[in-house]
Amino acid sequence: MNVIKIILWGYKKSWWMICGYLLWAGFLGAQQSYNATDRNALYAQEEFRLGVQAYNRFAFNEAILSFERALSFQPGDPRILDWLGRAYYRSGLEETALRQWRSAVIGYTPHSGEALLLGNRIETIRNRRSLLSVMEDGVRYVEAGRYPGQSNDVIYYKQPTAILPLEDGTVWIVAYGSNELVRIDVNGVIRQRQRGPLNGFDRPYDLVRGPDGRLFLSEYRGGRISVLNSNGDWQSYIGAKGQGAGKLIGPQNLAVDEAGYVYAVDYGTRRISKFDPEGAFILSFGNKAGGFQGFLSPTGIAARDGRVYVADNATKQIYIFDPNGMYLGILIKEGLTGPESLRFLSDGRLLAADTNRIMLIDINSAVLRDIGVAGNSGVRIVGAAMDRNGNILVANFQQDEVAIMTRSTDMASGIFVQIDRVITDKFPLITVELSVEDRLRRPIVGLDGRNFLLSEKGRPVMEQNFMGAGHRSGNADITILMERSNQTLELQDDLVVAMGDIIENFSGTLVSIISAGEQPVKERSSGGISVTARGNPSSYSPRWRFDLGLRLAATDLLPGEKKRAVVFVGAGNLGDMAFEQYSLAELSAYLANNGIIFHAIIVGDTQEDEKIRYLCNQTGGQVMRLYRPEGIGQVIKDIVSNPSGSYILSYRSLLPTDFGRAYLPVEAEVYLMERSGRDSTGYFPPLE
Repeated sequence: MNVIKIILWGYKKSWWMICGYLLWAGFLGAQQSYNATDRNALYAQEEFRLGVQAYNRFAFNEAILSFERALSFQPGDPRILDWLGRAYYRSGLEETALRQWRSAVIGYTPHSGEALLLGNRIETIRNRRSLLSVMEDGVRYVEAGRYPGQSNDVIYYKQPTAILPLEDGTVWIVAYGSNELVRIDVNGVIRQRQRGPLNGFDRPYDLVRGPDGRLFLSEYRGGRISVLNSNGDWQSYIGAKGQGAGKLIGPQNLAVDEAGYVYAVDYGTRRISKFDPEGAFILSFGNKAGGFQGFLSPTGIAARDGRVYVADNATKQIYIFDPNGMYLGILIKEGLTGPESLRFLSDGRLLAADTNRIMLIDINSAVLRDIGVAGNSGVRIVGAAMDRNGNILVANFQQDEVAIMTRSTDMASGIFVQIDRVITDKFPLITVELSVEDRLRRPIVGLDGRNFLLSEKGRPVMEQNFMGAGHRSGNADITILMERSNQTLELQDDLVVAMGDIIENFSGTLVSIISAGEQPVKERSSGGISVTARGNPSSYSPRWRFDLGLRLAATDLLPGEKKRAVVFVGAGNLGDMAFEQYSLAELSAYLANNGIIFHAIIVGDTQEDEKIRYLCNQTGGQVMRLYRPEGIGQVIKDIVSNPSGSYILSYRSLLPTDFGRAYLPVEAEVYLMERSGRDSTGYFPPLE
């Protein structure tokens, strides 16, 4: 019996020992699992911090690697996926970026601010990933705001007749009733007034800009044209009141062609008078002759590519002439009710003010399309023009105001805002670089401090300061990309001429010269223009790499000025290896997503590859023949005036840093008239 008790006691003891062991083993396993999870979180946080820092110094490939490593420790983390998408987007890999962002949306709390903001970004980028023209077919323009000429008893200007948009987003308004020019910014604030010489303007009517930047202003009652400098300061007169040759009675609308010749609609004599760039009278036309019945009530006028287009308010038609006044036929025979001003858009189509309607005219097909209505049927729109942000501004003469008309699609989609970079080296002073665009990727210019609101965790930041805008800068950076193919080997003298023209006309900084051979390299410029342009003879190859050369040329521009461009000099045939590593879409996105314009100068007589034109169209650049009649100089000079939607703000952070290990959020909101946009990101302060 005692033996049995001893045996049973032994079994009980073993049982408790086994249970105790199992419990201890389970505790150790849980502890180890907890420690592993904790370690993974720490590793992920460190890699994430390194990725954010790499992104903010433009090392996007390095950032991608860090974010990928962070995801290996914390798969599916929406914040890491969000940042990984940003890095891929800036690298030009938009499809990959969209995949990461879609995964991040799933990981965020449904209907949270992060999910909604990211969903909007996905939708915007997905919808614009195609080549779109300046004016989209089928899109209507609706009134989004106005610049009133009067508020209560305060009169700002009276009876506007014309609008001249400027590159910085401001516009000149010709105020017929108050005898002045008024320059207004995008927020409706008057920035400048010009009333002419000592005797003042005498019923100013239309204002146009010449190729050299000078302004020409018609004075209806004065019977003359005032010549102004680019700032609006009066310089001289063209013409005088009267009916003889070179004299004017009631000049209204004006046009300037590419060569600088000025065409004036002389309403009182029902003819068009032409003057050379210095103001000397050349000829007049418009009377009955050569199959033309003569003008009854000439109004709008536009000149381009060897053609002069003139609208007649009485016949409700638009006629075509050559620069010598020879009648060529009718562009628009029916469909207009009372045409007034004509203005060319950048894509070659005509914008016409027609009573209270805005009409778009394709001069090649003579197709006429109504794209918007301003006011009611009793309104008379005298002038209309497209501003730098893609809005149509219309001068409502009767109601003493300028109406702002915006694409109906933009009213719904708002503004596309991206925080491009956060600079933290002077923490707690934070500098934020951001870009503001419309949904077609065109930069929105002209904003100032009143358009921005920065916040931390939903609260406005302390000491927000507007530090500057890219469009206001007079500086620009370029890189030159030289084609090193067998074709350009035979055109080295042309390469020398092209590089000389670029350097002579560009007033900014030449960052680098890239030779696109089989292995692209940076040229040393110490040997002079000729030596650098010709390059090393051994670098010319049928296997030259356009994609690697363009990527290298673009990357060199990232840390510099916000106005920047790659100028490609080549024979036009990109060769068999052009897109071996990077596709055309990826290269285009890399340029566009980093605000880099692509220009191409074609040497030789080969027809340029259509892919070159595609890159120019997608980034806002031009394809030019080296020896075209007008030369390449003006385009190169204009790089410093290219629009930029980049803005810089600073503030003082009040958030705790955890010795530099805390991820600190920052949000940016942008407001313009009835539209707005928002972006949210974060940063790591310096380690303490």
